[in-house]
Amino acid sequence: MSDASFHDGREAPLNLGAFTPEDLQVISTLVQDAVLPAKEMSWRAKDHRFAILLNRFRWEDQQAAERRGRAYERVQSLLTIETVLGVSSQGVNPRERDLVLSLLSVSFEPAEDGSGHVLLTFAGDGAIRLQVEALELSLRDVTRPYVAPSKHLPGHSD
Repeated sequence: MSDASFHDGREAPLNLGAFTPEDLQVISTLVQDAVLPAKEMSWRAKDHRFAILLNRFRWEDQQAAERRGRAYERVQSLLTIETVLGVSSQGVNPRERDLVLSLLSVSFEPAEDGSGHVLLTFAGDGAIRLQVEALELSLRDVTRPYVAPSKHLPGHSD
C-alpha cells in the first residue's frame, strides 16, 4: 500500500479571496475566458457590492483533463467585488441583457491611499471600471463542474 498523492485528492470547489494585486492575479487567471450574459452582472450600490455570475473554464483542471483523456470543464462561479463606490463601462451596455460577454482579465489600478479601480476587461474592447475603497474580491464556485460545451480549450477550435 502506498501513500495518497495530491492527484488522488478529491477536487473541491474554489473559494478564494483577493486583497492584494498578487492575489488578484491568481483570480484573474482563473476567470480568464469566462463567459456570461450581461444580465448576470449586478451592482448593489447600497451594499457597495458588484457581483457577476460567470461560467469559467476550469484552468486548474486543464492538465488533469488532458492527462486522463477526459473532457475540459467549466463551472459557474460568483465573482464579487466589495467596497464599490461607483461603476462605469465602455463598450458594455448593461441594457443588452442577453449579450454574451467573454471576460479576459481582472486588474487593479491603485491610488496612493489603498483605494483605486478594479478593471474588468472583456473581449471586443469592452470594459467595466469599478471605483473601490480597497481591493477586496472573492471568487466562489457555486455549481458542480460540467463538460465545456465547446469541448475545447478557450481560443482553440480543434
